[in-house]
Parts: sequence; structure tokens; C-alpha cells
Amino acid sequence: MTWTNWAQLADAHPAQEVSPHDPGEVVEAVVAARHQHLRVKMTGSGHSFTSIAVTDGLMLHPTGLRGITAVDREALTVTALAGTTLQELNEALCRLGLSLTNMGDIAEQTIAGAISTGTHGTGGVVGSLSAQVEGLELVTGDGILLCANAEENPDVLDAARVGLGALGVLTSLTFRVEPLFTLEAHEQPMSWAEAVDEFDRHVMENQHFEMYWWPHTDRLLTKRNNRTLDDPEPLGRFRRWMDDEFLSNRVFGWLNRVGNRSPALVPRINQLAARGLPERTYSDVPHKVFTSPRGVVFREMEYAVPRESGLHALRDVRALVERNDWRISFPVEVRVAPADDIPLSMCSGRETMFIAVHTNARTDHTGYFAAVEEVLRGYDGRPHWGKLHSRSAGDLEPAYPRWEEFQQLRDRLDPERLFANDYLDRVLG
Repeated sequence: MTWTNWAQLADAHPAQEVSPHDPGEVVEAVVAARHQHLRVKMTGSGHSFTSIAVTDGLMLHPTGLRGITAVDREALTVTALAGTTLQELNEALCRLGLSLTNMGDIAEQTIAGAISTGTHGTGGVVGSLSAQVEGLELVTGDGILLCANAEENPDVLDAARVGLGALGVLTSLTFRVEPLFTLEAHEQPMSWAEAVDEFDRHVMENQHFEMYWWPHTDRLLTKRNNRTLDDPEPLGRFRRWMDDEFLSNRVFGWLNRVGNRSPALVPRINQLAARGLPERTYSDVPHKVFTSPRGVVFREMEYAVPRESGLHALRDVRALVERNDWRISFPVEVRVAPADDIPLSMCSGRETMFIAVHTNARTDHTGYFAAVEEVLRGYDGRPHWGKLHSRSAGDLEPAYPRWEEFQQLRDRLDPERLFANDYLDRVLG
């Protein structure tokens, strides 16, 4: 069988495949693979753009490891099996009257895959899903089911929250949650000057702020998410379908196909699209505001730069686009997040601005991404572990002050590199 990721950029031809249904079966599979000298990887839902989940040995599928297993309302924590998707977790938490504090804008990933690559949202008191993890269980290279929390193996908890799948096979995660709240979204088109020149004010005045610049234009779409005590006023079913399914996916996909056939039309298409962006305000339970469907297959590279230099980096990216003859039909996404204490987190030890560039799947992204990457590396940028980049261990190590701490833990938990693959060999050594 051939396994292919969502972006169709990585595929695998594993020698063996297993779909475990409990942690004990994961242990058995890992021990058996070790005896057969097979490398092991647990796939997620394939939403990483890299080959981080690829193996030619044993591929574990997490479809049997799904669902919430424990709820502690006093401690406000919830434990779920590693193959649970974010959508499933969000919906289950909502039924329990609970919610994560922050999340990204896609909910198809498994919780293990999402935290392992550093999936994040924007703003808030915590930026990433990983920073909301209070405990975890993983199977080590020796076939030991290890529990990690603040009292037991805290060093493993610290590192494995963004572990890249290099420290073991995650079997369950415990998240810090809070009582369900209502989030109000205000989506508004702005000029570059309104959005970028006033960016710091927008971030300061809103709990969650993000923006999307349309290349070849002077226009951005901004989104401000803030908690409200008012009753929810969600979008109607037709308005949600029209905006989020029809316009943002079907029409956008059609416009990308037109641009692929006639690249010279892309600037004009972007100008029309940016001018036609609607302003809207609505409120709902958090996951229905934070996340949205993504039906158009794309390529993405995202870099995290120090917050204080982020706007300079963004302006340099715009200048780069404007002096080249690329035709970029996807917007550039800009988000922010507070510092955290996770060794290989993109936010480790510093407040961060994220700059993400995209192309549709049929556009050659290589020149665009390489040039943007060179700019963002100049700002001490750190690449998103699950998105496209060209970095390797030798030049990544200086970007992470706690790099050696992670490597020592990896030596302890997986000395034989049972969980390695070509991608991890490149980025971790």
C-alpha cells in the first residue's frame, strides 16, 4: 500500500502496517519492529507538508486510538487518545461545556500530529496547542509506555510537546481546558497602511488578531477575535455556506485554476478578490470561530521571527514579491504568539510573529519559497516543523537555545533511532 499526505508531496511504502486500538498494542508493535530492525512512524491525518511521517518500515495508523478517556473538572484537564482529530476533540469538549483556550485554523489534524509539529493559533495567553498540554503518554524506543506530567518525567513533558515524532509514539495527551466561552469575530478588509502600520495597536487592542495580505495589491483581510459575554450570534447556515464553502473554497479554487492557465491575470484577479472581501461580525463557540474549512489543496511555508522585527520582515517580503515576476494567488498570512518554554517550539523563549506564504498545488512554489526563506532566515527565523523549508540540523541548532537538551533526551528515549526517517535525519541530525 502507498500512503500519501494531504498535500501530495510525500508518500510512503511501508513494509508493515498496524492499526493499534490501545497503548498496549502500540507497545507490542514497537517491540516487534525493533526486533525486526524496522523503523517506526505513527501517521496523523497527513496534514504536514513534509515527509515527517514517512517510513519504509512499520507504519502505525492511529484510527483506533480516538476519543476522550478522562475528564477532570476540578483540575480542568481532559485526556484524549492520540489519534483523536482536533475536530472530534473540539466537538466533544463543546458537549462537555469545555474548550481549549486557543487553536489554529484547521481542525483535521490528529492531536498528536498537531502538537508534534507545533500547530498554533494567534494571540492569546498561549499561542500553540502544545503549550496547552499538561501531560502525555508515549512509547519509547525500548518499548516502554512512559507517562510524563509535572510530577513524573517533567523533562519528557517539556520536550515531547513539540517532539517531531522523534522521542517516541504518542498514545494519549492531557490538555488544560476551560469552561466554554463565546468568541466574537470581526472580519474586515483594510488597506496596507490601516493594517500593517497600525499592527501593534490592533494586536494590543484584541485578544486574537491576524491578517492576510493579497500579493499584487494594497489590501488585506483582518480578523479580530475577542471573548464576549453576550449571547452567541452565529452566522446563518446559508451565510456560512456561501462565505466559507462556496466563495472561500469553490470560487477561490476556480480562480486559482484560471490563474494557473493565465498567470498574467493573477494580479487582476487578486485585486478584484481583495476589493470584494466582505466585512462581517459573528459570534459562536470557540472552535467554530477559530477554525474554517480548507478545500483548495495548497503548498505552505511558515516562519517564526522575533516579534520586535516581524513588521520589518513582512515589509521585506512584500518588497521581494513586488520586484519579482511571480504570480502569487494565495494571501500571505500573519499571526503572533507569546513566548513559551518548549525546547523546539517556534516560540521558545521569545514573542513571535508568524509569516506564512502559500501557493496552490499546481503552481511552482520553489523559487518563491526559497527567496522568502532567505529573507526570513536573515531575521533569525525558525521554520514550522510541519511545513516546507530547506533547513538542516547544522543551521537549525543555533536558532534553538535548548537544542542540546532535546538531543540528549532523544538519545535517552530512542538511542537506536527507531523513530527516525530521512526528514528527521535532515533536521535533527
